[in-house]
Amino acid sequence: MLIIPVKDGENIDRALKRFKRKFDRTKTMRTLRGKKQFTKPSVNKRAQMIKASYVQRRRTAEEQS
Repeated sequence: MLIIPVKDGENIDRALKRFKRKFDRTKTMRTLRGKKQFTKPSVNKRAQMIKASYVQRRRTAEEQS
C-alpha cells in the first residue's frame, strides 16, 4: 500500500501527482496486466532475448557515433 504524506498547506494536486509518480514506479499496473493472461515461459524468454538484442544494438550504435 502506498502512503503519501500530505504536508500542511500543500496543494492536493501536487500530492496526487506524487502519488501517481510513485504508483508508476512500483509497476503495479504492469504486473496486473501481465497476469491477466498466461504466457508460456518460452515466449517470455524469447521476448527478453529480442529486447536484449535491441538494447545491445542501440548501445553499440551509440558507442560508434
